Amino acid sequence: MSGGALLQIRDLSVAFGRGTGATRVVDRVSLEIDAGETLAVVGESGSGKSVTALSVLRLLPYPNASHPTGSIRFRGDEILTAGRDRLQRLRGGEVGMIFQEPMTSLNPLHNVEKQIAEALRIHHGLDRAAARRRIVELLELVRLPDAERRLKSYPHELSGGQRQRVMIAMALANDPELLIADEPTTALDVTIQAEILDLLADLKSRLGMAMMFISHDLNVVRRVADRVAVMHNGEVVEHGSAEEVFERPRHEYTRALLAAEPSGQPEPAPRDGGPVLETENLRVWFPIKGGLLQRTLDNVRAVDGVSLSVGRGETLGVVGESGSGKTTLGMALLRLQRATGAIRFDGRDISTLKPKALRPLRRGMQIVFQDPYGSLSPRMSVEEIVAEGLDVHRLADDETDRARRVAAALEEVGLDPTLARRYPHELSGGQRQRVAVARAVVLKPSLIVLDEPTSALDRSVQSQLVTLLRDLQARHQLAYLFISHDLTVVRAMSHRILVMKDGRIVETGEAQSLFRNPRHPYTRRLLAAAFGESADTLDESDSVII
Repeated sequence: MSGGALLQIRDLSVAFGRGTGATRVVDRVSLEIDAGETLAVVGESGSGKSVTALSVLRLLPYPNASHPTGSIRFRGDEILTAGRDRLQRLRGGEVGMIFQEPMTSLNPLHNVEKQIAEALRIHHGLDRAAARRRIVELLELVRLPDAERRLKSYPHELSGGQRQRVMIAMALANDPELLIADEPTTALDVTIQAEILDLLADLKSRLGMAMMFISHDLNVVRRVADRVAVMHNGEVVEHGSAEEVFERPRHEYTRALLAAEPSGQPEPAPRDGGPVLETENLRVWFPIKGGLLQRTLDNVRAVDGVSLSVGRGETLGVVGESGSGKTTLGMALLRLQRATGAIRFDGRDISTLKPKALRPLRRGMQIVFQDPYGSLSPRMSVEEIVAEGLDVHRLADDETDRARRVAAALEEVGLDPTLARRYPHELSGGQRQRVAVARAVVLKPSLIVLDEPTSALDRSVQSQLVTLLRDLQARHQLAYLFISHDLTVVRAMSHRILVMKDGRIVETGEAQSLFRNPRHPYTRRLLAAAFGESADTLDESDSVII
C-alpha cells in the first residue's frame, strides 16, 4: 500500500451482534483509492462489499455493528474513532454517496429542491436563493431535463433514471473528493444505465473525483473501473487492474463470476403446440383530466394497439425501457389491469368475463413479480405462500395432500422442502424468487407472466434461475411472457422477442435473428447500450411499426 492514498482501509473487520453471538461479515479487508481513481468492489450479495463501503462513512447500525480490527483513513485522518463534527464534515461534504435504490433513499415527503438544499445548508449555510441557484446548476450538471421545473417535483413524479440523477446531484452538492456509488445502476434500463455510467465517467473526469464503485454486474464494472477488488465471504480474494482481473483472473471465485453470465438457448418450442394466449389491438389508456369539470383532455397511451400470441412451450420476450408499457401489457393480459381489445386464453375470450367467471381460469395463468421480497408476505411462511393458490382453488384433498404438493413444488424449483417452515426474511434473494416460482407452478398453469424476475439478483443466481425456468418449461410445456430490460437474460430465455416503445410494438421476430440483425433504430440502440456495440444512427420515424 502507498502512503499517499486518498482513502486507506487496512485490516478492516465488521461484526454484527455482541459477545459470542457476534457474526463477522467482513474479515481483515485492505483497500486503497488514490485521488482521481476508480476502484470497483465486486462480489455477490452477502460478500461484504456494501458493508465495507458503509463503514467508510460510519453508516452501519451501531452499536449492533462493530469493528473488531482495522483502520479507515481519509486523507490521513482516522475515521473509526472520529467525533461527530468530523463525521458531519465528511458525510456529504468530503465524501458523497449514491445509494442503490433512489426511490427508498429519497424522502417521499420532500421535493427535489428541499432534499438537495439540506446538504447545502448543513455544509455551507447557503440562503434559499443561493441554494436554489446551486441546485439548478447541479441538476443541469447531471443532465436532468427541465432542471428548474423539476425543483418542485417529488420522487414519485420522476422516472428511475431521473431519481438516480437527483441522487447523484445530492452526492455532488458539496464537491466531494471521493464518491461512493453503491450499485447505482442495478434497477435501471440498459439505455438509462449507459447514460448514468457515461455521466459518472464525465463528472469524475471534469471534477477530478475518486470513486469507489460497488457492483455485482461485471459488465458495468468493466466499463468504469481502473482497478478491481473481488470480495467473497467478507474477504478480498483478488485485486488488480481491471485488465488483469478480467483478462487473467487468478482466483477460482473470480473465474466463476466471469463465467456466470446467463447463456444458451431454450429448447425449440413445439410446432404443433397451438396458442395459449392471444390478443388483438389491446389498449390501455389512462385519461388526463383537467378543468373545473375534470373533462378528459388527452390520454396516456400506456399500451396502444398491441397484438401478440404465445404458444405452448414458447417464451415471448418483451423488452423496452421503463415507461414503454411492458408491465402494463402483462397486467392487462392477465386481466389485472382494465383494457380494451380481445384477449383469448386457451381459445376462450376472457376480455369480457366477469370476475366470478374468470376466477377458475386464473389457476392456468400465473405471474412472478420483479421483487421477491416485496411480493411475498413477510407474515406468511414459505408453506403458506406456496399453498395459498391450492387453498383458493381447493385443489388439495386434505392437509397431508396439501403438504405433499407444497413439498413437491419446492423440490421442483430446487429448494429443500425443510424450508417450508421459514419466512421470506430468512431466505436469500435467489431462494425467495424460487419460492415465487413455486407458488406459480404448484397450480400447474399453462401460462406464466415473468415480470423482471431476475433484475434484483446476482449474475450467478440469474444464471441458475434461467436454467430452472427453461427446465420447467421443457418439462411442463409452459408458455412464458418474459418481461425484462436485461437483454442478456432475454436472449438466453426467449424464442421470440417483442420490442416496445411508448406503448407500441416497434419490432418483433425470432430471438436469434433479432439479435443478429435488428431493423428498428430503437432496437439497435437497446442492443448498443447492453452490449457496447455500435448502433446505426437513423431517424426512428423512418421505420414502420410492425
